[in-house]
Amino acid sequence: MYYYYLLLNPATMEVAFTGDSIDGGGVSKSLAVIACTAMAILYVAILYAPTLILRLPPPDSFQSHLIRRFICAAISSVASLIACSLILPIQRGKSHLSGVYGIRLDHIWQAVVFPLTLTSLMYAGTFILKLLLLLDSGQEDGGNGRSLSLDSIKNVVHEFIESVSSMASDISAWRNFFVAPLTEELVFRACMIPLLLCGGFNTYTVVFLCPISFSLAHLNHLLEYAQRSGSWLKALTIVGFQVGYTVIFGSYASFLFVRTGHLTAPLVAHIFCNYFGIPVIISRRTGMVTVASVAGLLGFIWLLFPLTSPNLYNTTTDNCMCWHRYCSWG
Repeated sequence: MYYYYLLLNPATMEVAFTGDSIDGGGVSKSLAVIACTAMAILYVAILYAPTLILRLPPPDSFQSHLIRRFICAAISSVASLIACSLILPIQRGKSHLSGVYGIRLDHIWQAVVFPLTLTSLMYAGTFILKLLLLLDSGQEDGGNGRSLSLDSIKNVVHEFIESVSSMASDISAWRNFFVAPLTEELVFRACMIPLLLCGGFNTYTVVFLCPISFSLAHLNHLLEYAQRSGSWLKALTIVGFQVGYTVIFGSYASFLFVRTGHLTAPLVAHIFCNYFGIPVIISRRTGMVTVASVAGLLGFIWLLFPLTSPNLYNTTTDNCMCWHRYCSWG
C-alpha cells in the first residue's frame, strides 16, 4: 500500500488517502450502491417520520409543514455526510472532509460564474420570450403617453425588488431556492458521487447513475398530485415528466461536480433552474424563441467541456484521490 497526498488548497486543504490507484479506493461496488440506495431512501422516508414514527400531530399550517420537512432534510443530509465519511478511506486527523465533499472556498468565483453562464445558455429562448413580453408592456405604456424606455426600466426594477423582498419572507421560496437545492446536492452529489467513484465505477456511469436515485426520490409526490388532481393518470403524467426532467438535470449536475470537484458548481445551477423552471423552447407568438433556443443549445454543447475544465477550478490535478476523478478527465 502507498500513501498519496493531494494538496487541494496549498494554504489550508490537505487531503490524505490510502489506496492503490485513482480508480479504486478500497470501497466495493456493492457497498457503494447499497450506501447510495440507503441515502436516497432515507432522504424521502424521513420526511414522513414526524407523523408515522414520532406520532406527532399533523402540522397546523403550510409553514409548519415545510419547517418540519426542512428539519428532516437537514437530519438526513447530516446522517449521509457522516455515513459517507465512515465508508470512504480517509485518514482521520489528516483530512479535511469539506474537500472530499467539494465544499471549498478556493476558486469560488469560477464555480459560480462559469456554471451559471453555461446553464443560462439553455434558457436563451426563455430570456428572449421575457424580453418580448417586456417590450410589449413598454409599448402599451408608450400608447398611454408615457415614456417607453423609462417606464419599462422602472417597472422591471420595481418588480425585481418586490420579488426579492417577497422571497425573503416566503417559506416556499426558502424551500425551492435554498433548502431543497442544498440538501439534495449534499446527498445526491457530495455524498453519492465520491462513494461510486471510489467504488471503481466508470466516470460516465457515475454521471448517469446518480440521477436515477435523484429522480426516483421525487416519486413521493405521486400521491400528493393524485389527491390534488383527483386523477391517477394526470398524477402519473406530471410525475413522469418530473422524473424525466430530474434525470436530465441530475446528469448535468453530476457532470459539473465530477468535472470541477466543486459543490458550488451544481448548487448554483440547481438554484438557477429552480428559479426559471422548465426552459421555453417553442413559442406560438414568434419563431425567435425557437431560434434562440437552438442557438443556446449549440453554445451549451460547444462550451460544455471548456467551461468545466478541471484546471479552471483546481490549483493542481496531480495525484488526486478516487473521489476526485477530474484529475484523470482532461
